Amino acid sequence: MADLTIKQKKEWAKMLYTKENLTQAEIADRVGVSRVTVGKWINFEKWEHFKVSVTITKEEQLKNLYRQLQELNAAILKKPEGERYATTAEADTIAKLANAIRKMETELSLSEVISAFGGFINWLRSIEPEKVKEISPIMDAYIKSKYL
Repeated sequence: MADLTIKQKKEWAKMLYTKENLTQAEIADRVGVSRVTVGKWINFEKWEHFKVSVTITKEEQLKNLYRQLQELNAAILKKPEGERYATTAEADTIAKLANAIRKMETELSLSEVISAFGGFINWLRSIEPEKVKEISPIMDAYIKSKYL
């Protein structure tokens, strides 16, 4: 983990803190910093508030984007006949909304990957605890190579 910057380690630790039910020591071990460092990050940057505020789901975000797109299209349709086309600004907004929707529907975020891996690790821990020690570093290496 030495090749990760402090900023990358902090971001990874924040995701682990908000998405998995890990102790500070477990997070520190996974990220490659001390438990005291993780504790300082949690307190100084108020991660607990962030953890509570991360309640909007991906589905809710997608619904909001689709709702915005629908409202924009409805506004365009309310224009007089012969003028029912998007202005440059409206077309730009439509393209940006469509791109955001496509990205959310097709790409996994770091938090989703961590959540899936966390669920798998918790399941594996209940049937083969020793395998967790073997697999966790491999999963961490994957996350590092793909997202950090």
